Amino acid sequence: MAAFNEISSAQLMRLIGTPRCPVLIDVCIDSDFTDDPYLIPTARRQDHTDIGSMIGHLTGQEVVVICQKGQKLSHGVAARLRNQGYQAQVLAGGNIGWAAAGLPRIPAAAIPGPLWVTRHRPKIDRIACPWLIRRFVNRDAEFMFVPSAQVLDVADRFNATPFDIPDTFWSRRGDMCTFDTMIAEFNLGHPALDALATVVRAADTDRHDLAPQAAGLLAISVGLSRMYRDDAEQLAAGMLVYDAMYRWARDGQDEGHDWPADRTP
Repeated sequence: MAAFNEISSAQLMRLIGTPRCPVLIDVCIDSDFTDDPYLIPTARRQDHTDIGSMIGHLTGQEVVVICQKGQKLSHGVAARLRNQGYQAQVLAGGNIGWAAAGLPRIPAAAIPGPLWVTRHRPKIDRIACPWLIRRFVNRDAEFMFVPSAQVLDVADRFNATPFDIPDTFWSRRGDMCTFDTMIAEFNLGHPALDALATVVRAADTDRHDLAPQAAGLLAISVGLSRMYRDDAEQLAAGMLVYDAMYRWARDGQDEGHDWPADRTP
């Protein structure tokens, strides 16, 4: 059981993927990270002695500090952050406890820089993928939507990562969509994300037989694209849609709705 000022792996996993997720700071020493180069989803590496740099990335959010075992480094950093007025907790058991629980861990080498670029006028995959990145990989990721013919040149000039573009790494593979590719490459396989991925794939590839929710997701996605001329505004609205879809996939799939409840067939 998590002690005072600690959060358990199960409790933290319930927050990851939602807008309520705390800022996660990984303060493992370099040798430990070299031996086990994985990050808990959205965690950012920081030197445990550089409190000033940590604070520079915070704007009042709650914080969870992570080290290898959830002991001296994380407790010391969390105490110093609390001294600065932040609500800081420690992940009980640290990275080792998280791994033992079988929860998703991202290979650090798989994470590109924070800047991404894709085709403008997104519909499904190009909204779902930014949602996945911000909620599970890098909460500060930035997305550029540009004309299709300019994507690769923009990627080159701005050192951005192209996605959902043919013949690039972060794109469709066979019958899978780019959302599937990202879940695989970021090692994010998890029942809720796997269920959501099926709906995204079904809607994005027009295979509604895979998931009955696909038609609804397609309708909402097309509606959003008609509502917003600005792709960044559309992404902001789409984030709420996928937040809701993720909560359905995580713990709402068994809920139905009928009215009146005593209606006979």
